[in-house]
Amino acid sequence: MSSPAPSTPLGDESISITPGTPEGSVNGHSLPGRLNPKLYANGEGPTSGVGTPIGFQRFPHNKLLDHVIGQTQRHPSPQPTHLGIPGGGQHRILSEEDPGYVAAKFEGKQKQMEQVMDQLEEKGFFPSDFVISETTWFYNMLGIDDTYFQTETVDAIVTQILSLYAAKVAAYARDDKKLEIRLDKEAEDHAVYIDTSKPGVSTIEGPRYEQRIDEKYINGSTHNNSYRVETFRSPTTLPGDSEQQLRCYFVYKCQFANPNPDPNETNIDIIGEKRFLQKATANTKAIYQELITNAVGRSGPVIEMYEIEGSREKRLVIAYRQGSAMGLFSALSDLYHYYRLTSSRKYLENFSNGISVISLYLRPLKTPEITAKYPPIEAAIHQIMKEVSLLYCIPQNRFQGHFASGRLSLQETIYAHCAWVFVQQFLNRLGSEYTSLVALLDSNNSVHAELLSKIKKRLRTETFTSDYIFEIINNYPGLIHKLYLDFANTHYVRSSGPAEDDFLPTLSYLRLQVDEVLEGPKLKELISSTAVNEHDEMVMTAFRVFNSSILKTNFFTPTKVALSFRLNPSFLPEHEYPQHLYGMFLVISSEFRGFHLRFRDIARGGIRIVKSRNKEAYGINARSLFDENYNLANTQQRKNKDIPEGGAKGVILLDVNHQDKARVAFEKYIDSILDLLLPPVSPGIKDPIVDLHGHDEILFMGPDENTAELVDWATEHARKRGAPWWKSFFTGKSPKLGGIPHDTYGMTTLSVRQYVLGIYRKLKIDPSTIRKLQTGGPDGDLGSNEILLSNEKNVAIVDGSGVIVDPQGLDHAELVRLAKKRVTISEFDLSKLSPEGYRVLVDENNVKLPSGEVVHNGMIFRNTYHLRKDQTFDMFVPCGGRPESIDLSTVSKLIEGGKSVIPYMVEGANLFITQDSKLRLEKAGTILYKDASANKGGVTSSSLEVLASLSFDDKEFVEHMCVREDGTVPEFYQAYVKEVQETIKSNATLEFEAIWREHEQSGILRSVLSDRLSNAITKLDEELQKAELWENMELRRSVLQDALPNLLLKQIGLDTILQRVPDNYLRAIFGSYLASRFVYQYGSNPGQFSFFDL
Repeated sequence: MSSPAPSTPLGDESISITPGTPEGSVNGHSLPGRLNPKLYANGEGPTSGVGTPIGFQRFPHNKLLDHVIGQTQRHPSPQPTHLGIPGGGQHRILSEEDPGYVAAKFEGKQKQMEQVMDQLEEKGFFPSDFVISETTWFYNMLGIDDTYFQTETVDAIVTQILSLYAAKVAAYARDDKKLEIRLDKEAEDHAVYIDTSKPGVSTIEGPRYEQRIDEKYINGSTHNNSYRVETFRSPTTLPGDSEQQLRCYFVYKCQFANPNPDPNETNIDIIGEKRFLQKATANTKAIYQELITNAVGRSGPVIEMYEIEGSREKRLVIAYRQGSAMGLFSALSDLYHYYRLTSSRKYLENFSNGISVISLYLRPLKTPEITAKYPPIEAAIHQIMKEVSLLYCIPQNRFQGHFASGRLSLQETIYAHCAWVFVQQFLNRLGSEYTSLVALLDSNNSVHAELLSKIKKRLRTETFTSDYIFEIINNYPGLIHKLYLDFANTHYVRSSGPAEDDFLPTLSYLRLQVDEVLEGPKLKELISSTAVNEHDEMVMTAFRVFNSSILKTNFFTPTKVALSFRLNPSFLPEHEYPQHLYGMFLVISSEFRGFHLRFRDIARGGIRIVKSRNKEAYGINARSLFDENYNLANTQQRKNKDIPEGGAKGVILLDVNHQDKARVAFEKYIDSILDLLLPPVSPGIKDPIVDLHGHDEILFMGPDENTAELVDWATEHARKRGAPWWKSFFTGKSPKLGGIPHDTYGMTTLSVRQYVLGIYRKLKIDPSTIRKLQTGGPDGDLGSNEILLSNEKNVAIVDGSGVIVDPQGLDHAELVRLAKKRVTISEFDLSKLSPEGYRVLVDENNVKLPSGEVVHNGMIFRNTYHLRKDQTFDMFVPCGGRPESIDLSTVSKLIEGGKSVIPYMVEGANLFITQDSKLRLEKAGTILYKDASANKGGVTSSSLEVLASLSFDDKEFVEHMCVREDGTVPEFYQAYVKEVQETIKSNATLEFEAIWREHEQSGILRSVLSDRLSNAITKLDEELQKAELWENMELRRSVLQDALPNLLLKQIGLDTILQRVPDNYLRAIFGSYLASRFVYQYGSNPGQFSFFDL
């Protein structure tokens, strides 16, 4: 099948929308058109909604995919989510006589009833004639099982019967005669909630007991502190109210048979809760056993449905990992209520291996108006099963109110939630006024530059806040519906297979057929005529930009753990983002939001997780999420000048309420991106998707802040998902998986260190005389290795725990001890400080320094120490710290009388100093080498790790690159690591010398030269990859012979490497090697014939 043409460019404009502009316009420019999608595979079977089918396009030149797809022994890869397939499974049809749970008979129930009645008569709160009837009604008519009566005291039951009676009396006194019974009792190890409930309708007002149970007992569950929930609906309506029934909730603290099993244990008799094991029938245990076994091997939910024999009732069972879906229990009620189903019973069970199981007994309402208006349960249940996976991604979305009320569907509200996240990032742009201001002011003037910086921050903070955007969107459910149809009309695929009933199209498909899908002009006109003001129109029009930018998404994939969107980034305004992105992924879940950005098709960079101390910090991080990600990827692009991969970066921002969910967020982020990289191979689990990008994509990732421990999981998960490039997917993995850890071998620091040593060499300085300041301490990769390699006098070190200073020099042996142990300066032996030395930790206040100064707040002191002038430093090496720790508003503190107070700086930490600040420091006399030049050792190491992964086949890779379980290191691995280290030092020295030479010749600032060299190499690289030089086989082989590591050539051979490594990757090696060597030798502006002298 031929691939679609490249997608239509989206234009480079921001999404500040001017009302009244021509159709489909944004900032006066036209919105992108969409390609006509094409059908995946052979195109047979039913089609999608209007003009929407397709799947991935495969390209024959992709050697890795061709090799794997053709293997006969390849099986469908294990998926993160399992969706039950109708007609399969040994427990599919359940006996009507099997209730699922059978409570142990309470032998003392009759005696307890008599004691309750005696007490009620004694209290005399209601007529004695009612004592028997009220007690009998409570015991026998509410569906409460014997476990409750066995657990509760007589006094508690009496109180609850009196409360229910009082509610009836209160209802009689009301004008509307509405009966509202609300009762709750919370003890240390159990709780009871009773509420009036209309079947099939979500209660938006009132006590919202299910949400309370979620928040208080379920969301925070751990294997040693968890609860089980039972809930029953009374079989009959309330006396005097034919519409309402009573819903009872019982919460019990879990008492596990074995509270600390192996996390992979699945035997239900070992991991089960004692009450559950006592009450569950054999068939229920068998069902749960099957689901738990599947759930342990996956990161997402396992969803199964069972018919009840002789009944229209369905039993829906969902198993998932504890804590991976906050608020799911209550959200499920909104889901089945949307289809006007009700539950007779619900159970939530926790197991000591960390798995939760929810079991719902769903039945249809029998009223004629409901039957006429809503789909039958036989149709609705399959839609619910699909939507449980969507609900799992975001159980409580920001527009849940419209879903609970039935105004919008789950798909529409979650779509609106995703668009809300998108709009927050890209509507807060600066607009034409800022562009005009930039043109008027001189950005080279530091005063003007500082003013622009402040205006930019203020504009972004004060325009559209997330709450303001939410309020606007929330006012337009009708527009959300129409914009969702526009989105679904492109990306929904109606699939066929065993997961679909042959006779029944999905409800999603039927909605597209029934509702009118508006074309661009009509949709624009609807937004303009509906929005009440300019701001509202801007926000709702931004939804169209979101829709137009989506090239592919897993939104309609039957199973998923987070929502991912591959976006065309060309809608970004060029004046704000002058370097064009190649690819953009947006990933959204309840625990996080995140981006993955790359500047080339073949690109690599780390994935970092950003945490926030409080709500205010989260707001700041959320506003700057995309910009920080873009800047990090751009720095990576400049840093990757010596290697075939372009720059990329991924940033995951944890939600303010999920700061402890780093691992959950990372796993969901990776898995949902894989959904868009891998072809679907399991019908009903991973179905074809619409792919408007039309090209295979491979991402190369690595560790960064808060993700180093998660890389092995990502590698193994990619292998389980069937990714043919799993070996090269992540760098930084453990040596047992063939990784070369940067910290163990000091890869990043080796490059930084070459720049430090280069300065000493050029200026003939004895390092032992240098007084050094370092941010990033002995607990980090860069910081620890800088300590181990250094021979200067370390006067001050700042790390996450605080600041330690000694004007006489910190004890080197003690620093080495901390660095090898990888701990913070909080563990420094203070007896080894001189009388002038001191330490201030972040949680300390009112600390008196040897000088007599009192530090009132340790946190503020730590954050600003690098800006103090009371201590003299010769060299500053930032090895850690947040981006923009030195910016235009603070850099003046490092300049006195027009001269910099620190003569030498090598920026090891990414983006620690803003570019404008670097220029001011250099003008003030600092010899400064920026991050994009200095901090590139890690990327070189990772690139050579990737190359080895692509060059070896699986068997050879394990033999030569994987450290054995007993710790034995392959001989090739040891030699390869040494070659990598020498390559890092060589590349760093080449660039250092090139920048030093050009600065000496031209006087141009080193920070400017660094960027010029990077841009020159990048530009020449791209031109060389497109040039006919690649077609010259003799030249190609000659260049690759020089560019590839000698050990790989010796072990595998050039011909084999050419067969195994993808062509686009080989082209990238060819271009980057030639370009970097040429620019380092001839500079960023060589003569026009210089290339032919190379």
